[in-house]
Formats: sequence, C-alpha cells, structure tokens
Amino acid sequence: MYPTESESSLIKAAEELMNETMARYDPSHDAYHVQRVRKTALSIAAQITGPTCTPDLLVVELAALLHDVLDKKYVSAEQAADPYSYFLPFFQKHSSPGLDLIADGRAKAISEIVSNVSWTNEKKLRKLGEWSEWHESCAELHCVQDADRLDAIGAFGILRCAAYTSVVNNPLYTAPDDPAQETSAIQHFHDKLVLIKDRLKTEPGRKLGQKRHDVILRFLESVEEEANGL
Repeated sequence: MYPTESESSLIKAAEELMNETMARYDPSHDAYHVQRVRKTALSIAAQITGPTCTPDLLVVELAALLHDVLDKKYVSAEQAADPYSYFLPFFQKHSSPGLDLIADGRAKAISEIVSNVSWTNEKKLRKLGEWSEWHESCAELHCVQDADRLDAIGAFGILRCAAYTSVVNNPLYTAPDDPAQETSAIQHFHDKLVLIKDRLKTEPGRKLGQKRHDVILRFLESVEEEANGL
C-alpha cells in the first residue's frame, strides 16, 4: 500500500526541502504551484496501468515535489545542470535500510526527471536530435511533465503568466505594431501556452488539457475584445 511509513517520511522531507526553496521564488513558481503539480501528477499516474508502463508512485511524487527546486530562472546554470549531485546529500541523509533510493537507482531516475521536465529543455533536445527512447517511454517523466504543463494553462496558467510577467517587468499586452509585443504576456500565450494541449503525453493529461486549453482560448478572445473597446 502506497505510501509506506518509510516512504511517507521521505516524502515529508522532500516537501520540507521544497517549501524552504520555493519560499525564495516568486508566485508563479511557489509551493502552491508545486503542490498542484504533485496532486495532478499522482492523479495521472493512478490512471495509467499496464504490465510495462505502471508508474512508480514514489518516483512520481518526489520528482513532482522537487521539479522546480533547480529551475533555471532562479539558480545558477551549474546547479541546474547537475540535479543528481545537488540532491545526493538529501537522498543520503534520508536513506534507510528498507528504502535506499541511491542503491536502487531511483534517486538517479528522479534527478533525470527533474532535468527533463521543462518545455524549453525538451525543445532543445528535439532540435539537437537528442530526444531519446527514455524520454519517449518514461511514464514517470510523462506524469510530471504533463502535470507541470497543465498548470501553465487554464485559470492558474493565466494567473501564473501574469505573475511572472510582473516580476520581470514585461508588458501584459501591447498593440500589434509595438516592438515590446514580443516580450508581452499575451505573446507568451501564442508562443507557448496555446501549443501545450497538443504536446501532452498521457491520455489523462490530454483530457485535462482540452478543458484548460478552452479556458485560455476564451481568455484570449476576451483580451482582444477589451483591447478594442468592446
């Protein structure tokens, strides 16, 4: 039965590390975002079954909790490039005879998922021809990726986009011929957020994605109407 007592203790420690770290970030990438991703990732994982693809729930939950600890927007490139070295002391400290994620390889798997969750990283790897069979087949990666991307669309996606735009002091909306349009929040919707629905990897994720995609389409329609005084 998941989680066991030792798994619960490890999850609690990961949650504490996450809360401590995310308190330093802005509201677009805070502990509330991570908790939503955790909940959605576990929900997706629970709906995926099969002899070869049933996700490891502990890997999913820990990867979801830790996925933004080393977000490249907030840490150095060196830290972001090597999650395993960064998290190794954590896994060493919280290993037990009955649950040693370093020895069983799951600490490495969690670190690999953390390295590969981001949309930007996936785009780069695909462009370089480095998107591998592991990226294509890892059910745990797909659960966390879909959950993270689902939180970038829908109602919370709208809130998070506006929050981050404010932090970096970019415009929310500009006229189409304004040079600043390329950095606006609305342009980010067109460059990335409206594309997410068609790039989700799990069936449960795609079902949620359609619903949230419709929310942002209605939002964009309203923005254009209001910008034109309607």
